[in-house]
Amino acid sequence: MISNQTTSKPINTPRQVLFASLVGTTVEFFDFYIYATAAVLVFPKLFFPTSDPATSTLASLATFGIAFLARPIGSALFGHFGDRIGRKRTLVVALSTMGFSTFIIGILPSYQAIGIAAPLLLALCRFGQGIGLGGEWGGAVLLAVENAPPHKRALYGMFPQLGAPIGFLLSGGIFLLLSDVLTDHQFFYFGWRLPFLASAVLVLLGLYVRLTITETPVFQKSIEQHRPTGVPLWSVFRHNFMALVAGTLVCICTFVLFYLMTVFALSWGTSALHYSRGTFLIIQLIGMLFFAATIPLAARLAERGRRPVMIGVTIAIALFGLVLAPLFSAGTLGATAMMVLGLSLMGITYGPLGTVVSELFATSVRYTGSSIAFSTAGILGASLAPYAATWLAQHWGLAWVGYYLSASALLTLLGLLMIRETKDAAL
Repeated sequence: MISNQTTSKPINTPRQVLFASLVGTTVEFFDFYIYATAAVLVFPKLFFPTSDPATSTLASLATFGIAFLARPIGSALFGHFGDRIGRKRTLVVALSTMGFSTFIIGILPSYQAIGIAAPLLLALCRFGQGIGLGGEWGGAVLLAVENAPPHKRALYGMFPQLGAPIGFLLSGGIFLLLSDVLTDHQFFYFGWRLPFLASAVLVLLGLYVRLTITETPVFQKSIEQHRPTGVPLWSVFRHNFMALVAGTLVCICTFVLFYLMTVFALSWGTSALHYSRGTFLIIQLIGMLFFAATIPLAARLAERGRRPVMIGVTIAIALFGLVLAPLFSAGTLGATAMMVLGLSLMGITYGPLGTVVSELFATSVRYTGSSIAFSTAGILGASLAPYAATWLAQHWGLAWVGYYLSASALLTLLGLLMIRETKDAAL
């Protein structure tokens, strides 16, 4: 009787699935990026005021990394329930957690108003953002991949990945608009808060879309045939440890590349290289268009084979690290070329990434396994990237930032050599 009731439920249409997976990650990444932008442009002055601007920036970037430390906790928490009670309900809670934390940042008093409590509350909200994102990404990818027809998993799996450039374009566009229409005093007094407050509207849209879909057929079939895994996290470490290690390594250079191209580049470009805030945001937005365009291209190529695409782009990223510094230092044209090339490579590696990592794990632990791999890579590849790159550039020169990227690409190449081709594997 239970089986008949389950199979009589309406099936999600492709449009529902792809929009639900896209809108959620767009909201999540919009929230995440407005923090990243504010961590460079706003928080050093309002939450970490010191006599040395470089010290203030480093302190602000340290809070940026807190979310990556929280991500594995969110992955374990939401992964546990996502693998036991379903993807849909878990995704709703993950999105709510991220949205609430972001909204609260928008109403926080500054250091001048409440002293040391201001950066402490900011760090707490940042931790909440990380918890939410730790559960969002893996579930959104599974929502797409587990609803995909055979031999279209990479194409479906690229839709939540598109949330990254779309979220950045929205956040960067808003900050650029605010920079144009507000004076510096207005921007630092109230303007920076508007994107954080406006995120509430996007969260409500995302929640509405998520609540209209049904559970993925792959998960539904799994729980009809087998009891849910008691503790998915324990099962991942006990039975899927090598897949976890490989999946983590596969994600590392993607994180390093992206946060060098966004947070570090914005910080270094507007400080050491003396670009105006508006000029450099425009350069980044141009690069983001290439990021968005190369994601579907890479996904289509990955339908023919995941590993060849990922190995080829990882080698290209290692080589890009060697030319990063000369391009970045070659004026506006060189900086734009660096951003376009770097974010094009980012799109090629990021497009198939969600599908590749999710295919490494069985359905019963897929939410937990893929989320933990992704979030652990975030700690190793992203949480320290802006801070480490800034330190390297200040003490050893910009070329060492490129070497740092190349080294991360070698780690990812090792992970890719550890995994099998999964394009024809059944979920």
